[in-house]
Amino acid sequence: MILQVLKDWISGSNKLERVWLLAKIEFKLRYYENKLGLLWALLKPISDIFIFYIAFEIVLKQGIPNFVSFLFLALILWNFFVESTTGTIQILNSKKYLYEYTNMNKIEIYLSTILSNCIGFTFNFILFLLYFQLIDSGTLGLSVQALWIIPIFFNLVIFALGFSMILSNIYVLAKDISQVWMVITGIGFWLSPILFKLEIFRQALPGLDYLNPIAGLIINARNTVLYQKNPEWDLFVFNWAYAAFFLLLGFFLLNRVGKNAAEKL
Repeated sequence: MILQVLKDWISGSNKLERVWLLAKIEFKLRYYENKLGLLWALLKPISDIFIFYIAFEIVLKQGIPNFVSFLFLALILWNFFVESTTGTIQILNSKKYLYEYTNMNKIEIYLSTILSNCIGFTFNFILFLLYFQLIDSGTLGLSVQALWIIPIFFNLVIFALGFSMILSNIYVLAKDISQVWMVITGIGFWLSPILFKLEIFRQALPGLDYLNPIAGLIINARNTVLYQKNPEWDLFVFNWAYAAFFLLLGFFLLNRVGKNAAEKL
């Protein structure tokens, strides 16, 4: 089903170019209308790191080596997922004019928003690499294993796209999903190994790294980028299975619920 949808969509003349153009416009609208512009995309993870560093390294003294790099990488992955899903919950309503009055496919609207967030993630990831490689002393540095971050991030993008479609179609039926999702992501943050040593996380919450896909993505991202290791393959497979399942579910809901979204919203 997914392959047929993608084949039909890509067969159009300029759809990829249109998605890229929409993504650039959305990114510019988000940041360039503010006086500090793109700096806001960088200030968010930096301010979070500053707060959590004081709480968990200075006050609680967890003693995690290279804690800033450890936290920085996890935060930008987590923030990408939250911004991508939260920002698309009302997309079928806020961008109704695009699919109702033009020939745009709804998939293009989702892809352009996710792609816009990918641009923001790229800036943050470059900042992280500069800090990790050039400033953070005592790290192992980058190795060829760091290239695994590409399929790991692509896995996260597919996961976020699937969830975006699911949440936005639930919004058509129940507007409360916006508030519910805020609660779920708030809980999910503390049920992911963002702030804690992996050994402590697994000891306190055994098996949760398999139930929480974001946990697996963060663990494998750290293994490959920070510690010059290969991914944990069982988690890697689980994460792709989760992404495929939620993407299929998202397409199913978009075909069943989303096709009548304009009338219901």
